[in-house]
Amino acid sequence: MGTPDYIVGMRKHVGHELLWLPSVSAVVRNDAGELLLGQRSDDGRWSVISGFVEPGEQPATALVREVREETGLDVAPVRMSSAVSHPHTYPNGDQCEYLNLSFLCRVVSGTARVNDDESLAVGWFSVDRLPELDKHALLVLAYALRENQVAGYLEPGMTWDDVPD
Repeated sequence: MGTPDYIVGMRKHVGHELLWLPSVSAVVRNDAGELLLGQRSDDGRWSVISGFVEPGEQPATALVREVREETGLDVAPVRMSSAVSHPHTYPNGDQCEYLNLSFLCRVVSGTARVNDDESLAVGWFSVDRLPELDKHALLVLAYALRENQVAGYLEPGMTWDDVPD
C-alpha cells in the first residue's frame, strides 16, 4: 500500500511543506535472534518495517497491518519499546515529522518476503551484521534490544540533532 488517501489529500493543500504524522515501527526478532529489515523502494536504504497510523486506527493495529502488508508476516507486539519524533524528507521533497511508536514484536506466522511495492527486499540480519541503517532505525533498535524494558524516549530538552549518527 502506498501513501494513504488522507495524506495525499493534505499534500494537495500544503505541497511539500512539513506534515506532523503518527507512525509505527516494528523490531521483529525470529527464533534465532535475527532482526527483520526491509530495503525501502523510495530511497534504497535498509530500515525497520514502519508505516503510517491511519485515522481511527490504534498504533498496535497499524503495526500488525504494516508488517503484514510489507513482509507477509503476521506478528504480535510484545511491548512498546520507544516513543520518539524524527524528521524525514522524501526523495520527492515531501517533508514530514513523525511521532513514531516502536514495538518489539514476535513472529506469529508466515515467511518474510517482499509483499508490496514499498520494499525492494526484506531479510533477517544478526545484530552484529546489520546493513547500514539511518539514525532513526539505529535508535529504535537500541531501545528495543536493551535490557531495560521501559520504553525509550529522548530526554526532556533533547532534539533529534542530539542523537548520535
